[in-house]
Amino acid sequence: MFATLSDRLTSTFKNLRSKGRLSEADIDATIREIRRALLDADVAVPVVKDFTGAIRSRALSAEVSGALNPAQQVVKIVNEELVAILGGESRGLRLAKNPPTVIMLAGLQGAGKTTLAGKLALHLREQGHTPLLVAADLQRPNAVNQLSVVGERAGVPVYAPLPGNQGSEGESGTSVGDPVQVARDGVETARQRQHDVVIVDTAGRLGVDAELMRQAADIRDAVDPDEILFVIDAMIGQDAVATAKAFEEGVDFTGVVLSKLDGDARGGAALSVARVTGRPILFASTGEKLTDFEAFHPDRMASRILDMGDVLTLIEQAEKAFDSEQAAKMAEKVATGQDFTLADFLVQMQQMRNMGSMKKMLGMLPGMGQMREALDNFDEREVDRIEAIIRSMTPGERENPKIINGSRRARIARGSGVTTSDVNQLLDRFAGAQKMMRQMSRGGGMPGMPGMGNLPGMGGKKARGRVAPPAKGRKAKSGNPAKRAAEEAARQARALGGPAAPTAAPGAAFGGLGGAKAPQKSTDATDLQLPPDLEKFLGR
Repeated sequence: MFATLSDRLTSTFKNLRSKGRLSEADIDATIREIRRALLDADVAVPVVKDFTGAIRSRALSAEVSGALNPAQQVVKIVNEELVAILGGESRGLRLAKNPPTVIMLAGLQGAGKTTLAGKLALHLREQGHTPLLVAADLQRPNAVNQLSVVGERAGVPVYAPLPGNQGSEGESGTSVGDPVQVARDGVETARQRQHDVVIVDTAGRLGVDAELMRQAADIRDAVDPDEILFVIDAMIGQDAVATAKAFEEGVDFTGVVLSKLDGDARGGAALSVARVTGRPILFASTGEKLTDFEAFHPDRMASRILDMGDVLTLIEQAEKAFDSEQAAKMAEKVATGQDFTLADFLVQMQQMRNMGSMKKMLGMLPGMGQMREALDNFDEREVDRIEAIIRSMTPGERENPKIINGSRRARIARGSGVTTSDVNQLLDRFAGAQKMMRQMSRGGGMPGMPGMGNLPGMGGKKARGRVAPPAKGRKAKSGNPAKRAAEEAARQARALGGPAAPTAAPGAAFGGLGGAKAPQKSTDATDLQLPPDLEKFLGR
């Protein structure tokens, strides 16, 4: 959604980093680029003026001029102002003291209210609540059937006493039944069945009109909701501001939910609605699946826009998807030095798939905006192919890949529908991962890190680090090849009980190549005439 805006801002800041001091002209040029980037992203003009004005006043102050790194300070200011535009602090749902908590959804037709009702219900159910969906949209054809299907997939009951507009019985936009009475009865049913949350799905229109606002206001007065969530399509563009103001005046919503945040539109609605209406963004829908739904955090979204990543959301998704028992077993295996097997690799891959799209996960890492083309070309089916290859192996082959010979590789390739080279590539990659896990279990850390071992091709004096001392009880070998050969011959002679081989003559430059004529003079250190200052080093 924010790819274009993120690229423009990142490029702007890159030009600043090469300058040790920032002049007023540099700051004006940066503000100009930020303004263009925001306007191109369909951000409302009043919001752009406030945003760039705040950045300019702070950038020209002593806050930047006295900073050790002015460029980083400007990025920090932009990040803080971006967080302020998106609502400042994140806010959760306000639950009623006396259940049930009534949540009313409002918005235009096509914004995704019905699907979002199921996502919100699933989100609340996972948190331990017992939600009930109420089908009060009786005018859009088959809206009641859609909510029933969504509720069944989310595992949440649906209160739908009327079938609503079935398409053949009435035209689109014609209400079949009284939605206000359905909403009122739904809340009473939830109270009787002891549901602690009620989510009322209301009707929308293709545009803002008096009939839409009157019906929404009547439902609000009938059920007295604790939260009125305005669902807005994040791809709506500049019209988002006018629509938000109309619903604010007609229904007076308490929070905003952004839908279709995974689209390829420019995303200006997200940056405009919170500032224009003064209402916080509570949730964001990031995909078509019911699980593609997350709480909205302004600071994390600002980090994504500035290509700083969103590691906290990534960790939260990992905590949901990963099995704590399996994680504990894996940690124990690494700690005890047991080999990482293909069976373990398969389990890890399955848990990663539970987190959702690999592209989305990788996109949450800092600096991944520079690899956007590689991310766009990433094939999600590659994970399926790897899983198929591992599942085509026998349990013994998964535990010990070394037994996989040529015929076994051909059999695995046929069973998984890939080529033998694909199997070879997987085994090569796995061998590297296994080597890394072994090094980690020995306390060596990650390969290639300073002081933690090296990867092939990272030789050289600087990469070697300190040389390990020789083992106790063993004399260090000489670095001279000829002398080392003589020492080895002497050692073997002593082991056989024979006389030791003569040592090299002193002064022989190549370890005893002086021949038989070389003098065999004693080289005892006591015969040497050394300066008095060196006596203490020789232990005299």
